[in-house]
Formats: sequence, C-alpha cells, structure tokens
Amino acid sequence: MPIGSDKGNFIKPGFDPLAAQTTESVFSVFSWGFNSNGQLGLGDTTNRSSPVQVGATNTWAKVGNGAATGFAVTPAGTLYAWGYGYSGALGLGDTNNRSTPVQVGALTTWFNVVGGQYYAAAIKTDGTLWMWGINNYGNLGQGNTTNYSSPVQIGALTNWSEEIGCGGDSTSAIKTDGTLWSWGQGGQGQLGTGNTNLYSSPVQVGSLTTWSKLASGFKHSLAITTDGKLYAWGYNGYGSLGTSNTTSRSSPVQVGALTTWSKVACSYYSSLALATDGTLWAWGNGANGQLGQGNTTTYSSPVQVGSLTTWLNVSAGRYHTLATTTGGKLYAWGYNAHGQLGQGNTTNTSSPVQVGALTGWSTLASMTFSRESIVLF
Repeated sequence: MPIGSDKGNFIKPGFDPLAAQTTESVFSVFSWGFNSNGQLGLGDTTNRSSPVQVGATNTWAKVGNGAATGFAVTPAGTLYAWGYGYSGALGLGDTNNRSTPVQVGALTTWFNVVGGQYYAAAIKTDGTLWMWGINNYGNLGQGNTTNYSSPVQIGALTNWSEEIGCGGDSTSAIKTDGTLWSWGQGGQGQLGTGNTNLYSSPVQVGSLTTWSKLASGFKHSLAITTDGKLYAWGYNGYGSLGTSNTTSRSSPVQVGALTTWSKVACSYYSSLALATDGTLWAWGNGANGQLGQGNTTTYSSPVQVGSLTTWLNVSAGRYHTLATTTGGKLYAWGYNAHGQLGQGNTTNTSSPVQVGALTGWSTLASMTFSRESIVLF
C-alpha cells in the first residue's frame, strides 16, 4: 500500500462513488483487543494484545467497527461482517455471532460502512443509504422502532455521502449537497435539531449547505464545514463539545474561532480533531488517558496532543485512541485492559505510543463503542 495513504477521503458534492470504487487500493485487515463475541474476526473469542491479520487475503478497501462488531468492504463492492449479532447488528438476517467475516447478502455495490452501538449504516455506490440492527429509538431512520437484521434502505434518495455518524442511539449523515441530517434519540440534544425530540426519520439540521466531515460519539457529534470551521452539539457533561464548559447543546455551536480543522473523531465522552497543519487536538473525558496528554485529566477545550505535525488520521474507541502519521506509523493510547493498544500488554498509556515498527498503516475504522481495534494495512 502507498505509505501515508489517506484512504478515508470523503464523498463531496459532485463526487462519483462508483468511479472511486473502481480505483480503490487493496489492503489487509488487522485487529486486536477485546474478542468476547468474535469481533476480531479471527475464528475464536480470545483477546489479542498485538495486531493479528484477519484471514490471509489483502483484498479489502474499507473497514468499520461498531459495538463488538467488525465490517469490511472489498474493492469489488462486497460487504462482510463479523462479531456480535445482537439485534441483527451484523446485517446477516439473524442475531447470531460470527467469529470470521461473512458476506452480507449477495450485492456488489457497497462502498463504505460505519458501525454504531448494535447497529450499522452503509453507503452504496449509487448514493443510497442502508441501515440495520437495533432500532429502539428510530436510529435506523425507517419511521418506526422495529429492529432489522438485514439492510433496509432509508427512503429513496441517491445523494447520501459516506459521511455517516452512528452514535449510541442516534444517526447523522451528510448529503452530497452539503446538508446535514439526523434521526433517532434526541434526549441530550444529540440530533442538533434545536430540541430534545426523538425522530425516526431523517430531519435536516439547520440550513447550512457547507457540511463536509462528521463524527458521532455516544451522545454528541462533531462536524466540520467546507471553510474549516468545527461545530459540536449534544451531551457535554465531560466537556466533550470543546466549548470551555459542560453545558449541553441541542444545536451546532462553533468550537473556538479556528478555520483550519480537517478531520474529527468522537468517543463515549471525548473528542479529537486534526488541523490542516498536521497537529492533533483532544478534549472531554480523559479518565483513561484517552486524550493523550500524559495524564487522566478532563478538558473542556481542545488541547494539543504532543508536538507532532504529521498526524494524518484519527479514530476514537470507547476509551482508547488510534492515530496514523503521514509516514504510515500507527500510534495508540488510553485504556488497554483488553490489549486494544496493540502493545503486547494490558497497561494503560496516557501518551501516544507506536504500535510495532511498521510504517504502512492506512485507514482506521471508526470505533466509538469498541474495546478492540481494526485497521487496514
């Protein structure tokens, strides 16, 4: 794979996902950490504290990671799932666990997949959006609260981008026209609709048409506009909105005044963001060292993670963080009771530590609810 490859590029207005799919590079999938339900895809339920390849092939293009679930898409457009099948979270038509990758249906038109807390969302090459799994709060966008164990389409629109945020019980997504939509539980303002209502079908968030990047945590979300501004909304009890306080917000509020933000990641109660100068910033709950500050302090405003200016991608797990650099190095920090930091041990680390010595790491799965790690190499 190309060193420093940024495979997490996002569908923007005018972008053709089908064209992108045909030029997709191929990778191997590696996983490590908690494995009680086979979510590492290694054919067993044994935890791993160092990276292990999933299968023997290097024919993967995208990866996703939900609550004890793993997903991957091939360049040919097939979708695979493994791990915890609770409430149909794997999309395989049942609620059974799988400890190795199993193909979801027979379609070859999948482009990308994102896991949530016992549910998932996937975008097809035709711009349609599909979801499955638990639906207690209407988070599948079907106008009801019925669980689905196989993918179901959200409406008939074909202009969804791959910018999808699956939270604890709510979902957000950006369309190719730059509008932002959300649905599901809104009790903490996590839908960004200016209220705390539950919506079981997509509703537009404000009137902006410049949304570009998106990430959802347990009860909050972050998003970046095309002019580089960063916004946050939802639950803020640990300062995870980055607004210098702990006041929850039901509408997007700008985080600081900078216009140089490029990527975002959300965890249970913490947040991370990359700036265009290659610096990485974190805030929110730091009780397990997941903010990378060398301590276990909680911060309500963004603080820089170390001094590197070569960060390329970042993903936040339940209480741990992964990030890659432009040189293809992989770093991890935070909670490590299950070996999810990939260090060959179960010791927590509150500052970034390199995972092995390899320099070919690529896409990080969005892993808000995970106690494991899934990465493309």
